Amino acid sequence: MKQFITLAALLVSLCIYSQNEKIDDLTVQLAYQQQDSTKVDLSLMLIDELYKVEDYKKALLYINQTSKLAENLNYTKGLAQSAYFRALIFAKRNDYFNAIDHYTKSRKFYLRLSDILGVAKVSNSIGLLEIKRGNYKVGLQNSLSAIDIFEKQDLKEELSAAYNNLAEAYFKTNQVDKAIDFNFKALEVRKKINDRKGIIASTKNIAELYSIRKEHRRAIDYYEKVLGLLNPKNDIDLRGEILPKLGTEYLRFKEYEKAAEYLVEGLKYNRKEGNDEGLLRALNAIGNLNLQKYNLKLAELQLNEAHSIAQKTDNKTELLENYKLHIALDSIRDNFKNAFFWQNKYYDLKQELAQVDEPVYPTDVDPIDFNKINDPIIPKIKETEDNSLSGVLKKWLNKPYALYGTTAALALLLTFLIFTLIRITKLKNTIAEQREKLNQEQVRNEAILEQTHHLEEVNQVKDKLFSIVSHDLKDSISSIKAFLDLLKEDSISKDEFYELIPELSENANNASSLLFNLLNWSKSQMQNLEPKPKMFNIQDVFQSKIALVEQKVEDKNIVLIDESQRDFIYADRSMIEIVIQNLITNAVKFSRTGDVITISNQDLNGKALICVEDTGVGISRDNLDKLFKANKNFTTVGTKNEKGTGLGLTIAKDLVELNNGRIWVESTQGVGSKFFIELPKIAPQS
Repeated sequence: MKQFITLAALLVSLCIYSQNEKIDDLTVQLAYQQQDSTKVDLSLMLIDELYKVEDYKKALLYINQTSKLAENLNYTKGLAQSAYFRALIFAKRNDYFNAIDHYTKSRKFYLRLSDILGVAKVSNSIGLLEIKRGNYKVGLQNSLSAIDIFEKQDLKEELSAAYNNLAEAYFKTNQVDKAIDFNFKALEVRKKINDRKGIIASTKNIAELYSIRKEHRRAIDYYEKVLGLLNPKNDIDLRGEILPKLGTEYLRFKEYEKAAEYLVEGLKYNRKEGNDEGLLRALNAIGNLNLQKYNLKLAELQLNEAHSIAQKTDNKTELLENYKLHIALDSIRDNFKNAFFWQNKYYDLKQELAQVDEPVYPTDVDPIDFNKINDPIIPKIKETEDNSLSGVLKKWLNKPYALYGTTAALALLLTFLIFTLIRITKLKNTIAEQREKLNQEQVRNEAILEQTHHLEEVNQVKDKLFSIVSHDLKDSISSIKAFLDLLKEDSISKDEFYELIPELSENANNASSLLFNLLNWSKSQMQNLEPKPKMFNIQDVFQSKIALVEQKVEDKNIVLIDESQRDFIYADRSMIEIVIQNLITNAVKFSRTGDVITISNQDLNGKALICVEDTGVGISRDNLDKLFKANKNFTTVGTKNEKGTGLGLTIAKDLVELNNGRIWVESTQGVGSKFFIELPKIAPQS
């Protein structure tokens, strides 16, 4: 071991000595060189070596001298490279403004020289710097411009780095599809240049992106490819990272044996190597495995250990996952007090993570058009060519018979064309009139059919309203009146009074819910509901509506998980509040003791996608088509005989569509239901 360390130290010393020797050699050559462009080139080579050894102070001294000499010599290439090295050093020192200023100067010099590769090199550096600072649109524009040039020149080394940088930028801006595309491009180039480390990195990135996109089978394929590429001796940390991730992917498909194989190996491997991050990931995943197999004691030990490591390493992502697994563990044990404790921790951390400033995500970004920066010189038509053309024309005009004959022919042709045009115009007008008459007749027929259909629906809805008012609402109010009569007549004791209060409260709630839905539905049917859209945070709506059902959730021992995140939508807030209240109330209504309700939202193709999911009784396939139609008279009682109007989802559909959105449901009877709402995030463009 000592011999190995000595040998390594010797190799490092030789490398440093070799670099210093090269710098010394260039310095000596530079001292004896005449004041010409060769001296500028030699000085730039020295600056490059000083930059590599991070001697920025000395490099800047040589850059100042070199740029002055290049300016005196009017040597544009020297000015371009001097400005580029100066920008690189400012970028290393995090001096953004000076770095961008000198990158811009360097690119202008390269454009003056028509040096395409120089332009690409500078643009790629600007792209990296802007992406690092969060200016994603500018960064992506510059990087895409560089890639365009690298692709035309087939520069594989440069393309490898540029594709990888773009993939990272798209990943950081949540554009997963584009991130996958550029990782595949990077992987293809890296295979051609036999870049082993690059191949491993790109393959790992692709696996992680497929996992984010919930294409878990593809994620498994690429994680296994990464494992096959790793060297057990040299890639210790990477192996410790991949094993738990691969086991977690198998766990999603409930392939417990395969999942256990990778997770146990990952757990042992990371313990042996002392890799806390890998150990934390493995413990959370294997705890989840034991939780699903109902090995609750073992799961508890593993999750508690993971909790300690997550707090020690301040890994908030894994800590959030740990809280979620603790909620599930205590819910299975019916220990709802502890489940609520973990749920509060989960919400607090989730809110903390949501408060981190998110970048503005560019979507359609085009490369920079360098022609707009440096307009190309448009060649002019030679004067001699113009003279020769005019000479030919003059010779032709000097022949009078040819001129008269051509004029007559043109007059005849023009007359024929005018006559034909008049006839065609008349035919077109006739056809247009006939088409207009047909269209009017078709519109009239469609209007009659639509009116007939509407009247049929109105008649069916009228029957529905009479049924609700005469039965459900009447029953609730009659029950409340009977109770009040008993009180008035002193016909019940104090104990009986307290026993009947929950029933009275339930009847009042039913009557209130019926009136709430009937009023909102009747407004929408009278077509006097006009949305007043504005930007608002949907997470605030979730939290206010969850508070309304907290008592009911606690009474039914339901676990309600709020996975919502801060996101702004463009809609009428009061309308959307009605929709969310209906969906959450329905989820509680059709959930049993121990069931889980999950509320979440995410960005999908520039729109907000809201999901209210429950593990309740579910909806049969026959009833799915009836949910959003008021004229179907469809309603069912809840798991504790809660009543409804059958209008809640009809109202939700009307209000969502008024706000340029859509609503749909996915459900399996006995498994649960997922209600989705898609709403715009910005005002529609007129």
